[in-house]
Amino acid sequence: MKVMVRQSAGVLSIYVPKKDLEEVVVEKELETIWGGWVKLKNGWVLEMPAMDTPPRLPITVNARKRGEED
Repeated sequence: MKVMVRQSAGVLSIYVPKKDLEEVVVEKELETIWGGWVKLKNGWVLEMPAMDTPPRLPITVNARKRGEED
C-alpha cells in the first residue's frame, strides 16, 4: 500500500491515504525505518522498503502491512 512518511518536531508519522489514517510510529526494528518494520500507534505493523541512503521527508513509498499474528 502507498504510505507517506513525515517527520515533525522529531516525531515520525505515517499517513495512509486510502484509509485517511495518520498515526505516529511508536516502535521500529532498526535505527532507521528503511528495510525493517515499524509499529504504529494503532497497532499496525508495516514492512518498510530498503533504502541505501535515508531520503528527504516527506516521501511516499510502498509498504506492506503485516498480519495480526506478528
